[in-house]
Amino acid sequence: MTSSSSLRLLPLLSPLLSIALALQVSDASAQQQAGAGRPPPTYEQQQEKMNAWTVGLAAGLIEGAPLRLAAEMARVVDDGPNLHVLPIVTRGPTENLNSLLYLRGVDLAMINSDSLEEYRIGFPTIREHVTYLLKLFPSELHVFVRPEIQSLQDLAGKKVNFNTLGTAAAYSGPLIFSRLGIDVDKTFIPHPLALQQMRKGDIAAVVFITTKPVDAFLRGQWDPGFKFLPVTYDSKFEDYYLPATLESSEYPALIKQGERIATISVPTVLVSYNWPLGSNRYQRVARFTDYLFSRVDKLQAAGFDPKWQTINLGATVPGLNRFPAAQDWLDRQARTVSEKR
Repeated sequence: MTSSSSLRLLPLLSPLLSIALALQVSDASAQQQAGAGRPPPTYEQQQEKMNAWTVGLAAGLIEGAPLRLAAEMARVVDDGPNLHVLPIVTRGPTENLNSLLYLRGVDLAMINSDSLEEYRIGFPTIREHVTYLLKLFPSELHVFVRPEIQSLQDLAGKKVNFNTLGTAAAYSGPLIFSRLGIDVDKTFIPHPLALQQMRKGDIAAVVFITTKPVDAFLRGQWDPGFKFLPVTYDSKFEDYYLPATLESSEYPALIKQGERIATISVPTVLVSYNWPLGSNRYQRVARFTDYLFSRVDKLQAAGFDPKWQTINLGATVPGLNRFPAAQDWLDRQARTVSEKR
């Protein structure tokens, strides 16, 4: 187009440009007038909105499985301002119960079932303050010993390592040995170092309490005679523990084909403080429960920890009552299934 043609179009374009500009000014003015009636939220209002549906979850050590599971739960139930879960790094699973009872902002915790034992004398009503949502997964007891050790009683007075303080083994291990009536020389050093000392004969046994199979036993090369010792499940363990086995398919280099080693397991449990029914904190945990239970199938999909595939929402936990909203959800599901029949 020539410059002369452009000049001829200017009279035609000018009214259109004027109308467009007028519309823009009018729209901006309308927005300003509408906004004038709604002042921006105050800092306190924003703070209240952010906190209204935020749930604090005490998870454990940064290298532990519970923190990983907590992060996966937080991802699946996330609903922007309607539900925000904050997984919290703590000193370990035994400390999580302390956090739930006493730390501000903690609504939920992942604990080992026998963590309650610590409070039995000083806090005899502990079970009235803690309720469970979900039994997550078992952590099996592995008592791994040198060739000269033939029974649990042979460990009396000898060095036994229970991993570093704050871990499940460091808390539950000595408690289990106390129940067995076996007094050992307890050490609390990292398991990789303890296994090295065990090969040299400086340590008689190591105690792992974690989900099987354990990489250290799968990848390590062990001389003949190194083995797992059986631990019999009986009345001494009925309050917090469950029976379990270690099998040859899990540890083919240490357990003969077809053989099973009896042991016990420590359930890992997702618990809530027993918030008053209808309170703000109760409502937060109730919403979390509804989201988690309704979306557990997402956690059982590829990309999440395989442990989720073993979850049974209806599984019970010895010694604790179920969180009311969790029981309500299960009851509603049962009614729905019944009505469809």
